[in-house]
Amino acid sequence: MKPKIYLLAPLLIITAFLLTGCSKQLDKPRELETQVTSVDYTSPSAAKAALVGAYVQFQSYYWEQLALLQVRGDDVNSGGGKSAPYDQAPYHDVDMFVYDANFWMLNSTWDGMFQHILQITAQIDQLEKFREGGVSPALIDQYIAECKVMRAHITLQASRTWGGVFKVDAVNQSGLQVQTKDEIMAWIKSEMEDAAPKLLDMHPGQRTDLKGGITKYAALAIKAMAEQELKDYNAVAATTGEIIASGKFSLYNDFSKEFKTAGKLSSENILELQFSDFNSASGDNWNYLGAFFGPTDWTPAVSSAGGGWGFFEPSEKYIKFMLTRGEKIRLQASVIFTPGGIDKIKSDPAFANLPAWVSNTTPEGDVFLNSPRAYFYSGKHYLPTTELIPGRTDYASNKNYICIRYAEILLMYAEAVTRGGAASAGSADAAVNLVRARAGMPALTGVTSQQVVDEKYAELAMEWAIRFYDMIRLENTAELSYDGRTFTMDKKYLPYPLAQLDKSFLLKEYADTHPDH
Repeated sequence: MKPKIYLLAPLLIITAFLLTGCSKQLDKPRELETQVTSVDYTSPSAAKAALVGAYVQFQSYYWEQLALLQVRGDDVNSGGGKSAPYDQAPYHDVDMFVYDANFWMLNSTWDGMFQHILQITAQIDQLEKFREGGVSPALIDQYIAECKVMRAHITLQASRTWGGVFKVDAVNQSGLQVQTKDEIMAWIKSEMEDAAPKLLDMHPGQRTDLKGGITKYAALAIKAMAEQELKDYNAVAATTGEIIASGKFSLYNDFSKEFKTAGKLSSENILELQFSDFNSASGDNWNYLGAFFGPTDWTPAVSSAGGGWGFFEPSEKYIKFMLTRGEKIRLQASVIFTPGGIDKIKSDPAFANLPAWVSNTTPEGDVFLNSPRAYFYSGKHYLPTTELIPGRTDYASNKNYICIRYAEILLMYAEAVTRGGAASAGSADAAVNLVRARAGMPALTGVTSQQVVDEKYAELAMEWAIRFYDMIRLENTAELSYDGRTFTMDKKYLPYPLAQLDKSFLLKEYADTHPDH
């Protein structure tokens, strides 16, 4: 019996759109069609189309996937209601570490992520046929390596979330197996070691064939993340040190604009999901659904701009942490206040006198009003309405979604060095102080591991659950036990969705023999 993990068989996807203007393909993906019988496997252009098909899958995260992956840290609270009964109560429960294996978001996120993984793997199979057809082996090696990076990034997120997951390295599922988190991380490391030397050695914005496409440094960054999960800090220091020493990346000069239009393909971005309205008021667009993160009530500077659902908010704990540190640049960019949120902070006598810049009006003129669902909103998921393409009204339309920033690499390096890793690219102090200088914070000397972890909290909040996974890695249950939550390490993984256990005897068998799942 072959284990079945999908409701539908995967498509062997080849892009059907014309290959004119190839440099724009990554920016403007179209609908895909199955073209198995009409592909010219001797054509480099057709091989490139197969690669673009993989990028379409990589950039097709469902809105609920990123929302679910990011909600469990002490930097984020679920929105959807300030008190019971909550709108989307099961989502609120996940934030409180109360898990329901039958919650639709769990199943949709698992199913969607593994569908994308399998379909990217199908593209690898297709690309091998171009090698057989005589297309340059080096070019096919590069394209397959790009696909492996996409697959590794999604698999990394899945394993961080669920622990033991399927290792998908072939379309044929007869050899499919569930591996432990450590085994998955070791496999990802091996995959990225294989991929990195086959990829272009440049900043992604320098690519002329696929602007913003994957380069060597995305593979190295994902390798370092896997090594960090394995607590191999000497390896983390070496891998992140290689990225730093390359000189290909630098911190973008404006922290706030890094998350806005100006930050698209910035000097800081190692990997990002690219979205666009193509500078047109109507017609094609390719966007992530930003409404989940947007306000239910506001007065936008561009009056026609739409709002959102109010289901995701920075935590009061994070805001007070930042205020206590004297942060302005990062706090103002990361958190958007409502009048009620300001009052809530001020109700604590320790924060009765807030800085004058704390306001419910953003620097760009959007006014966020009180909402029944949220006190605060994420500035990192916000695009000022003055930056919307005229005629486009959806919340945060045309905004890219950054996956890996150079700031994270600097802080990973610094933490690894403070935990015993060899300093191959300068001191931990130097790496941390680069990040702090942009934020207008004073330099540190003799930086400690705890100071680096605090810096990561300040810098990387609301991004890919980085804070949550740091606390899991360090087994810091106290930080995650806040505002009525009690976190224990048996809550580090989400439960496998019941619908997936029903479909896969392998997954069911693994769950039965691994109590932490």
